[in-house]
Amino acid sequence: MPKWGARRRPGLLLGALLLIVCLPVLRRLNWSGLGASLLWRRHLGLRADGQNFKLENSAFWIFGGSIHYFRVPRAYWRDRLLKLRACGLNTLTTYVPWNLHEPQRGTFDFSGNLDLEAFILLAAEVGLWVILRPGPYICSEMDLGGLPSWLLRDPDMRLRTTYKGFTEAVDLYFDHLMLRVVPLQYKHGGPVIAVQVENEYGSYNRDPAYMPYIKKALQDRGIVELLLTSDNQDGLKNGIVDGGLGGQRRQLTPPSGAQGTRPKMVMEYWTGWFDSWGGPHFILDSSEVLNTVSAIVEAGSSINLYMFHGGTNFGFIGGAMHFQDYKPDVTSYDYDAVLTEAGDYTAKYTRLREFFGSMSGAPLPVPPALLPKTAYDPVTPAFYVSLWDALNLLELPVTSEHPVNMENLPINGGSGQSFGYTLYETTITSSGVLSAVVRDRGQVFLNTFFLGILDYKTTTIIIPMVQGFTTLRILVENCGRVNYGDSIDQQRKGIIGNVYLNDSPLKKFKIYNLEMDRSFLRRLTGDMWKPVTEQPMFPAFFLGALYVSDPPYDTFMKLEGWEKGVVFINGQNLGRYWNIGPQETLYLPGAWLDTGLNKIMVFEEKRAQQIIQFVDTPSLGPHEYLH
Repeated sequence: MPKWGARRRPGLLLGALLLIVCLPVLRRLNWSGLGASLLWRRHLGLRADGQNFKLENSAFWIFGGSIHYFRVPRAYWRDRLLKLRACGLNTLTTYVPWNLHEPQRGTFDFSGNLDLEAFILLAAEVGLWVILRPGPYICSEMDLGGLPSWLLRDPDMRLRTTYKGFTEAVDLYFDHLMLRVVPLQYKHGGPVIAVQVENEYGSYNRDPAYMPYIKKALQDRGIVELLLTSDNQDGLKNGIVDGGLGGQRRQLTPPSGAQGTRPKMVMEYWTGWFDSWGGPHFILDSSEVLNTVSAIVEAGSSINLYMFHGGTNFGFIGGAMHFQDYKPDVTSYDYDAVLTEAGDYTAKYTRLREFFGSMSGAPLPVPPALLPKTAYDPVTPAFYVSLWDALNLLELPVTSEHPVNMENLPINGGSGQSFGYTLYETTITSSGVLSAVVRDRGQVFLNTFFLGILDYKTTTIIIPMVQGFTTLRILVENCGRVNYGDSIDQQRKGIIGNVYLNDSPLKKFKIYNLEMDRSFLRRLTGDMWKPVTEQPMFPAFFLGALYVSDPPYDTFMKLEGWEKGVVFINGQNLGRYWNIGPQETLYLPGAWLDTGLNKIMVFEEKRAQQIIQFVDTPSLGPHEYLH
């Protein structure tokens, strides 16, 4: 996804536009004979034929919607896909996040919520074609645009170029990914009708050999379907590959120059926009969406709705923007999309279903019933443990003469630390001015006494009088690596360079990895937990139990009076909360709850009211919900 312009409203930008040429306007489109169950005569696939898209020998319009499997609990995939099909759409589009599928170099994960093959096959089962966007860079408001952070261990790394260290990693990843994707292509009997080559590369344009390399990497591994690119108008000059279809990202415009006479498609019509911590909640009126979508289609264009259903940046996967200021993304990826974060219908859904239904040659499927929501009884955590007490149960810290950034820590099989927090400890004997480059937010402590925050705007802090040997601690949070722009090569997190006290570098650090994954959480057991009977020492972990009767329903956690932290339910990381807004609740899928007792753990950095509420409606900002 690209940069949001200076206070532009979402409706003024249409997203990535795949330019080909105007099709004759057909008021009623009958694709009943081109459903995903078509299994015969698969020779030609999707292609551009003059002014038309064709699938085999029939004219074909792509009416697509984006849903990302990694942002939706697997138990709800079918529900969301059925709602997409019932809206009158015929194609699913999804990104593939490299950083989640290869969390450590050479270690791959396509299981559970990352089972890409199951997601694509399920789309086919409900009657959808698929356009796959495998990257390797995807943007998608994900940490580092979906690239794995361990790439940045190389000090000379040049991401998204033909730099050997990058292409070797891409080649190994594609070797594993394409083994799964190739059998799912249309010409092999599957639903994948097109594959995108990278993403918005013309806007980056660091290496003219890069896009031909990615195209060849796909084709050499068996990709035989239509290739396409996606970019803004200027980016098209540098981002199109030979033999593929390229597009622009703004208003639908007449084809020009090298695009020639081809069909056209808006690859990303933005149905809303994402939010950043401390910023406004973006909304886009349903009337504006309907008017723009109908104008695009009546101009003879295919279209993809980005997002049809946004879902959630569970865990720490959200990215950030950094142009004038650094702005990390909120946990919710609601996006003010056609379906809400929890999969509920909106006014946009109703209007778009009527519009697409008016052009369908057959009745649309009946939309699935809404999944029930509930407000559970509040929970008061019964136990807590301070971070300082928990350190004794963690793996031994890394010892280093100087600070080491997260990515270059010698942990995780040589892949460093990707997400979460990193704690740096050293000893000082004098007061003065402390200075450091911290990415992204560092809490400074003397022993356990909180002094203040270091971040992009505050790079120095006063150390008051100390007596003897005193422990200096800096707890640094990776709030999200930038996912779009020219600075992705500089997205190393933690402490960058030296820490200075009165201009002298400090030495002899202990560095703790607080990635807060499942193995980390399993260590927080035993006698360390204390009853919450006195004022806790922060930062601290809080432990409580939510009782759920049968069956569990979706709900939303509200931590009113808490300040900033992370929530875990039965070991699942629901994501960050922060009282600066705009997001005020965390989505808790009922699919992740058990009948009976459920373990809730909250890591709070600074302040807690010690009560957790559960509501049946999210507090995110205005939204045109349909109840």
